[in-house]
Amino acid sequence: MQVDDTAVPTRPAPRADTRGRILAAANDLFYAQGIRATSADRIIEQVGITKVTFYRHFRTKSDLVVAYLEQQAAAERGWIESARHDGDPVGSLRALATGIGAASCSPGFRGCPFINAAAEFSDPDDPVRDAVQAHRDWTRDQFAAIAADAGVPDPEATARQLMILRDGAMVNGYLGDPETVADSLAAGFTAILARA
Repeated sequence: MQVDDTAVPTRPAPRADTRGRILAAANDLFYAQGIRATSADRIIEQVGITKVTFYRHFRTKSDLVVAYLEQQAAAERGWIESARHDGDPVGSLRALATGIGAASCSPGFRGCPFINAAAEFSDPDDPVRDAVQAHRDWTRDQFAAIAADAGVPDPEATARQLMILRDGAMVNGYLGDPETVADSLAAGFTAILARA
């Protein structure tokens, strides 16, 4: 016996929440093409929503950029926290170096989203710069905690040096291979701890 399924009403497949879809599109487009080069209209088109719907979720493009950076920050914070090994500062730095080397040499890598955003938003009072700075401060604090765990006399100065190496490794990733970047970064991290 054959059932006529045309008479059975079907519900459309549930769609991800609109805000999440907007953020996902912004994530892809901002990272691949740049923030300023990506218009709100382009995001609206990709998500398939109206301008009214877009602006209901994000009053301004700047609000969307801040939300994008906060999403990036949450992901990176989770990764950094998982890479840290309490009581093993050198192991923590090696794990971070390996992860940075792998990420910065992966296909499609276009640099640190926070450095990229800072380059596009030069006004230090812009909310985008505040979001960038908040994440960079958090990351530097993680490096300071690792340095303190290693017993260095000035963890803050050491953390600033580790941040500079991290930033340089992410830029170098365009040009190197993951193992070389990771090994060089780990050696640099370790040398800074040893000198401190």
